Amino acid sequence: MMRAILWAACLALTGCVDMQITERQFIRPDAPGTVRVAVDDGARATPLHITRPDGAQLGGVLVTQPGARGTILYFGGNMFHLDPHLSKLLPELAGCGANVAVFDYRGYGRSSGVPDVATLQGDALAVYDAVQARTAGPVLVHGQSLGSFVAAYVAQERPVRGAVLESTATNVTDLANASLPWYMKPFVRLTVSPGLAAIDNRAAAARFSGPALVIAGGRDKVTPPALGHAVYEAIGRPDKRYLLLDEAGHTGALTQPQARADYCDFVQHTLR
Repeated sequence: MMRAILWAACLALTGCVDMQITERQFIRPDAPGTVRVAVDDGARATPLHITRPDGAQLGGVLVTQPGARGTILYFGGNMFHLDPHLSKLLPELAGCGANVAVFDYRGYGRSSGVPDVATLQGDALAVYDAVQARTAGPVLVHGQSLGSFVAAYVAQERPVRGAVLESTATNVTDLANASLPWYMKPFVRLTVSPGLAAIDNRAAAARFSGPALVIAGGRDKVTPPALGHAVYEAIGRPDKRYLLLDEAGHTGALTQPQARADYCDFVQHTLR
């Protein structure tokens, strides 16, 4: 209701017919000078560092598991940070018996540099290559929200063993339109910056070289499940799965025991 009131007020006061969607609305790095307290990664966690050609330093961790047959490379949402989110994330992912690798995006937490779509994509490929070189066995990519676009990009450019897209969507234009009340759509003209306009998860999904799992929350108001299902439909492989969690929102899907069991089943079958 509040969002509808704000949209109505905007239209009444300014006309509100042009809406510019920029990269800064989707990529939200830390403010300069932000200091985050490092968490205890545990005895099995090894710090990872990658230096990019422009001098940016990417910081991450690799958590190994005895007998692991492969590695989950996780890309978080635009508010995700290793510190303090890693301690909550690890039980959800490492419980599947795989190694887990996680990095902060450039400009976030342990990583330096200024992020945009192009640098995030290049960084993601560098991270994948580094993790593949550091670990034995195959690598599966898992992306949540913003990270689902990053993971999908890696999955179309590299021979990943599998891909998990959680709280995902087709493209930025569809996302923006989904946030508009129906009565506002005739009055709003969306303009998407070129970097964002070039991203389309349906096109990426059509190029996946391995199995895929799409996870959607039935109560997700940020990335509506219909957009995630459209990505699922675009995957051209028969070994794909769609998991709709009726009561889940945009985050926290794997905190549900059955969802975590289904997720681990996919991970274990994909990495075997």
